[in-house]
Amino acid sequence: MTPIASFQALLRIPTVSTRDAEAWDHAAFDAFHQTLREQFPLLHKHLSVTRVGSHGLLFHWAGTSRDRPVVLMAHIDVVPVEGEWTHPPFDAVVEDGIIWGRGTLDCKGSLAAICQAVEDLLADGHTPAQDVWLSFGCNEEVAGDAAPLAVEELRRRGVIPWFVLDEGGAVAHDAFPGVEKPIAVIGVTEKGVTSLELRVDGRGGHASTPAPLGPTARIARAITRLDRSPMRASAPDATVELFRRAAPHAKTPMRYALSAAVRSRALLTRLLLLAGPEPAAMARTTIAVTTLSGSPALNVVAARATAGVNIRILVGDTMSEAIAHVRKVIDDPEVSIRVVDAGEPSPSSPLDEAFDLIAATTEEHFPHAVTSPYVMMAATDARHFTRISDRVYRFTPFEMTKAQRESIHTHDEHITVDAYLKGIAWYRTLIERL
Repeated sequence: MTPIASFQALLRIPTVSTRDAEAWDHAAFDAFHQTLREQFPLLHKHLSVTRVGSHGLLFHWAGTSRDRPVVLMAHIDVVPVEGEWTHPPFDAVVEDGIIWGRGTLDCKGSLAAICQAVEDLLADGHTPAQDVWLSFGCNEEVAGDAAPLAVEELRRRGVIPWFVLDEGGAVAHDAFPGVEKPIAVIGVTEKGVTSLELRVDGRGGHASTPAPLGPTARIARAITRLDRSPMRASAPDATVELFRRAAPHAKTPMRYALSAAVRSRALLTRLLLLAGPEPAAMARTTIAVTTLSGSPALNVVAARATAGVNIRILVGDTMSEAIAHVRKVIDDPEVSIRVVDAGEPSPSSPLDEAFDLIAATTEEHFPHAVTSPYVMMAATDARHFTRISDRVYRFTPFEMTKAQRESIHTHDEHITVDAYLKGIAWYRTLIERL
């Protein structure tokens, strides 16, 4: 089998994760395990494997030294399909040098590329200088238990990783206005994720005789107050460093603006806030109202109204500060606040020799790109590994256009054949350089 054919075989299995236990297709995950064994026989022959949780996998590749072990991560599960696709999402069609399918970027591409790199190295008789662990979660997309269980298994075995590498930033084209070079962004931290439920209870009644400021009106007022009062903004160190590295490659006059901004954190913060929602999210904790519920009928006044709030907490802020901000801004004792999910931002990983290894590997394979640390906006399984390692990084070694990045979690997710093969080579070099 060719690397592309092996990748296609994994893409064709609909390993969709869901929070609904009854909708979980365990047979698909069993089929994925079987296909993984068939496509990568040397990996399964030479590496020991431990099943983690329902369908997570933890492989151990013994190196010549047990000092400074390394963990490479990815996840088996994908999000559900939505929208109109150019090609069926689980057909793994290859056309004009492009591989189409759910999971090509998030994140079966990383998983398959890691496995292919290991398979090829084993075929060449390679033994890594340090122990290598492969941790493949099965429920990352629903914030499941596979990654925490893998952490506990490694802790039980006394494994303290020198560094951990999960999915994350990419070799991003069209990343900055005025910067033609792609930016290879390596996540050194990620925002915390906390979800709240706002709730107002009332008497309800007939819609013909509504009382003033009922549950829906109070919820609406609370939402409006939140929308008008964002948390304080400040660009974190990794964001300042990202713009410092990108500035010399910008066209004028953008080069002058960025160069001036990186000399003043306050100025950079103001520029990010003015540049739109995505740049603004790099400089502050964001608060988004995502779900709403009220009366079940048009002619009934709601007896209860609720709103779901998703908070992405910037490094430097805390969950307690964010919740206190929500309480203060809403300023209504009739609105109850319940914490549904809690998560602090991850600690920042150092820019030391481990980061330099990842960066040097990236610069070798993508010499046209600017390599930089950054703050990852989304949540990954990597956050759980900060409990056992001080160096947790997030990088996907694939070139991605803006359109490709926007296809993640929506329709027409795809990767080029060339980008996928470069990703395999990247992982191989990283392992060889340990």
